[in-house]
Amino acid sequence: MQGGGGPAEPVLSLAPSDWTTQNVRKTEQALYCHAELVSASVQCNRKSVTPDRSRNKFGMTVMGFTMAEILLSLTIIGVVAAITLPSLTGNINERTWNTQRKALYARMSQAIALMPALNGYGTLTGTFGESGSQSVTEDTAAETFITDGLAKVLKINNICDSDHLADCGLASNITTLAGNSMSMPNTFGTLNKYFTYAVGSSPSYSYSALDTKAAAFETSNGESILVFYNPNCIMSLNQESGSDDDWLTQPYICANFLYDLNGNKGPNTVGKDIGVISAMYPSDTVVVAPNPLLRNADDVFEHRDAPAACTSFDSESRMPNIEELISLFINQYLFDLKSNPGVWSSTLASADKAYAVGIGSGRKIRYLRSSKLNVRCIKR
Repeated sequence: MQGGGGPAEPVLSLAPSDWTTQNVRKTEQALYCHAELVSASVQCNRKSVTPDRSRNKFGMTVMGFTMAEILLSLTIIGVVAAITLPSLTGNINERTWNTQRKALYARMSQAIALMPALNGYGTLTGTFGESGSQSVTEDTAAETFITDGLAKVLKINNICDSDHLADCGLASNITTLAGNSMSMPNTFGTLNKYFTYAVGSSPSYSYSALDTKAAAFETSNGESILVFYNPNCIMSLNQESGSDDDWLTQPYICANFLYDLNGNKGPNTVGKDIGVISAMYPSDTVVVAPNPLLRNADDVFEHRDAPAACTSFDSESRMPNIEELISLFINQYLFDLKSNPGVWSSTLASADKAYAVGIGSGRKIRYLRSSKLNVRCIKR
């Protein structure tokens, strides 16, 4: 021994043990199995478990879904579609109908403006009895108005008389604005009973006319149009500057058109694919196409408050002018209007008076603007 030193300390072996080496190799193997494409014949790791990940032909790692996950996803998609699809389809149809409605109104207005006059077409003869009963011996008015009048200024594909309206694509029944079912009217009297006969307490509140048969035609754009025609329509009675006596609006109506934008395909509902266009006065004709809201405003209003009553429904709604209001009266069964003392128009008769129309008669009345009447709002 030197310096009292003992034997040298044993040096620890740095070689890995069998346990460490085995676990390192397992870790490397696991990493390799997750990183490399493994075919169905290759077995990785313990107990020959095949990994649940693979690569597609582009070298991208893909994940699989179970059948239960796929079915659950499809169910969720179906529920969402069932909730949103009807609303989406309805909005698309509404926009389409609005576009078609405006285009048809523009074409009809242009065509009527090219006609020299709207009265005097065809032959209508007959006699009246008591309470407005009548015997019509000849009626070619509406059909002649189409063939000799409209057909010369508007492209028409087909013309049908009152007994063959279905041949022009018109349904036998339609749905009114309020959702009620009614038969397709085929005479002016079935469109509005007050058009052919109205009697009141004063001489100016009296009117009678022979009931003309309707006729129909199809346009080149596929619309079906039913025509109600009054060959004896006149200009304004010029009573606006006279007394305050009321009078009836029926003589102003020359032609009333009930259109179906897509024929009898459906839904055949007023306010959707079905609407009206009215032409008043034989010369300097005014053509209107009111699209009324479903119901009257919630209360009666003075004339100055009536516009706000309409905009409270919808920012685009407004009061009808006098011609639009007359059109509402003529087509009241389609719009489910109720008989009442009067409905305001936006047209002024003077600084302190405005025009109103009685829906139950067709009376055109000048009321003080401080009076309270009903309001039926429309859109264009």
